[in-house]
Amino acid sequence: MDPLSALREFTMRGEVEKIVRVNGELRFGEEYTFPCSVETAYRSTKGNRYTLETLVHYIKNHHLKHTEYFQNTIALGIPSVTLPDRKPLLQYLQGILSSTDSIEYRPEDPSFAPNHPLSDDHLHKLDDFDFISMIKAAERPLKDRQSLLECKSRDFYSVLVAATKREEERQRLDSQQRKDGLVAKSRLMGADDDLGYDPAPKPKMHFKGSKIGEGVPIILVPSAFQTLITIYNVKEFLEDGVYIPTDVKVKQMKGARPDCVTVQKKLSRDRVVTAYEVRDKPSSLKPEDWDRVVAVFVLGKEWQFKDWPFKDHVEIFNKN
Repeated sequence: MDPLSALREFTMRGEVEKIVRVNGELRFGEEYTFPCSVETAYRSTKGNRYTLETLVHYIKNHHLKHTEYFQNTIALGIPSVTLPDRKPLLQYLQGILSSTDSIEYRPEDPSFAPNHPLSDDHLHKLDDFDFISMIKAAERPLKDRQSLLECKSRDFYSVLVAATKREEERQRLDSQQRKDGLVAKSRLMGADDDLGYDPAPKPKMHFKGSKIGEGVPIILVPSAFQTLITIYNVKEFLEDGVYIPTDVKVKQMKGARPDCVTVQKKLSRDRVVTAYEVRDKPSSLKPEDWDRVVAVFVLGKEWQFKDWPFKDHVEIFNKN
């Protein structure tokens, strides 16, 4: 393939950046190699043929204004493409134009094709030619099966250290989770003082205006079945951050509907597990239980606050 056709092919494929200069040659990826100063078949309006180096530099910098492009070629010592030739040359290289009068192939050009038909003897010689052997002779193997399996380093001690650290971290997390589970269970049984852990944090919500309620904090959820968070799926949502639809949990649940669900939440700042009671029936709460309410999942309907001991929802959310 001649240099001009190779450059047009790479331009149309969007692979101009694969054309690199190595010493005095321009390499088109792994496909073609041409001298930088080789003349192409594209003739300028002045009559001279553009070199491959000139065309490659132009196609990589055609976005520049002509003055900037011209100054750049002077700095690099590369002949420039004239202003009248810029547009038709670019359109040809990009495939917009299939041909142009400026292209003039010579008999010595690699792509020059004679107009007269080939003789039978010549066609017979082509049939006998072993093209596969010619291709294999031009191949340059970069890697083989053996080189791909080779390893640059034979020291695998760092791999052993990394694997050991991961295993130790996994065992530490498992031990911590078992420990957190024991702490949560002990809190529910009132054994905080025996284990030496801080008691559960006092609820921040204070409804009655007297002293802050003591005991296990309470979280209220709507009792309606069609809400997103219900008494059925609140445990997985608060403990693991996983949402499971209510109807799925109901099918999985065996036994009667729960009146209260215990949720254990680990606070990352001090690695202490706190237990919460989740309820959906405000009417079952005693007056002293309201001092332990710390959070509410709001549905947005008035009936959700029907059995609450407060005037309206404005008063409820003004409590702190």
